[in-house]
Amino acid sequence: MAESRERIRSAIKNAGFSFPAGRITANLAPADLRKEGVGFDLPIAVAILIATGQIAETTERNLLLGELALNGEVRGVRGVLPIALETSNEIDGLIVPQDNALEAAVATDKPVYPVQTLLEVQRFLNREITIAPVSVDRNALRSMEQPSFRHELAEVRGQLQAKRALEVAAAGGHNLLMIGPPGSGKSLLARCMPDLLPALSFHEALEVTRIYSTAGMLERGASLVWRRPYRAPHHTISYAGMVGGGHGVPGPGEISLAHHGVLFLDELPEFDRRVLETLRQPLEDRSILISRAGISVRFPSAFTLVAAMNPCPCGFLGDPIQACTCSMHDIRRYRKRLSGPFLDRIDLCVEVPRVPADDLFGTHVAESSARVHDRVARAREIQWDRMREDEDCHSNAQLDGERLETDCILEESAQQLLRRAVTRFGLSARAHVRIRRVARTIADLANSSVIRAEHIAEAIQLRTAGEAVADF
Repeated sequence: MAESRERIRSAIKNAGFSFPAGRITANLAPADLRKEGVGFDLPIAVAILIATGQIAETTERNLLLGELALNGEVRGVRGVLPIALETSNEIDGLIVPQDNALEAAVATDKPVYPVQTLLEVQRFLNREITIAPVSVDRNALRSMEQPSFRHELAEVRGQLQAKRALEVAAAGGHNLLMIGPPGSGKSLLARCMPDLLPALSFHEALEVTRIYSTAGMLERGASLVWRRPYRAPHHTISYAGMVGGGHGVPGPGEISLAHHGVLFLDELPEFDRRVLETLRQPLEDRSILISRAGISVRFPSAFTLVAAMNPCPCGFLGDPIQACTCSMHDIRRYRKRLSGPFLDRIDLCVEVPRVPADDLFGTHVAESSARVHDRVARAREIQWDRMREDEDCHSNAQLDGERLETDCILEESAQQLLRRAVTRFGLSARAHVRIRRVARTIADLANSSVIRAEHIAEAIQLRTAGEAVADF
């Protein structure tokens, strides 16, 4: 607070204005609402200039945001987009730093005036100059969103089953676990995942940008985040870094930064057990509630989890070339770092073995990301048409309750196969539901209105490797 006082005082003096002598009290009402951040610099400075008659009083109600530099420049601040989204009809316009003008304009229909200095704000409010409001053509922004593929699926040699699992996960929003030795392509496959997903809708892009703006991670001068987020935190990440928190008002963590995108956890068993167990609720509820003394904040976390792990501590259990050096005790302890309830929330689990030499040196051209992306997009369109009237359900991974029964209609042979699988593998009720969801996605990829036995069989095959890890 002391730093803010000195910053405002210096900015007013260096901008050529007189600073009043004596004590100044700034009342930030309501008093019981916690406030922090440098965005209050500009409105406090303007209030002082109005109180001292250096800015004429007006009947217009403008929202002001911005940090003040010592020389009177107005710098960008975080959280402008969510603030602009919450502006009321009583506000006539917004005065924001030039760096934040686009993100504010895309979130509101009110005029947004970009400013660079405190002197410019004073002259504008005194009607000595005019500032053209920033206008954003949302349709033009949408047409500009034609991102190239960052990682090409065709670069991954072999691994047909893992690629199929990746396609199913992208088409239905399912969580995926890949198990295999080092160097088999797990990380490269995960990096291909965001490009397989459909493009963000305007509403989704607005939600993602809102989170990144709050976290102060929005690129300078950017209006919206159009790319699907891809977050890959290191396994040493802290609890607060993963779920959110920090001092003062809690900020979003990695699971919220991955909203509408992909959260990739490499070396999954190496993550802190408390961090992994905390993911169980966000994986179900698709949001996270962070409570601190006097404040609670809920952040969205509708992400697709893609995880990778070795089959054992040395990584070569079951490898046909390199022998495993781990004892059974070491292997069991390594896998038990993942609890059954956590694994129960992963829809797909596939083995990613060593790539054979024939695949490494072969000339066969693998399927491109663009072709898989088109199939995924068609499957998602089928889901959106089916769930058009449900605002809380947007993908097969979210099917539950009555909608699960109406959308996941099984043929008689498929129902019998699923019944036998539940009995043989001892699947939990949650695992049974997730197999039906995955089978619904496989049926959508095949453009089938009903779930057939072959869809259930593939869903079971893509699931049972996870059961083996849990039962080891």
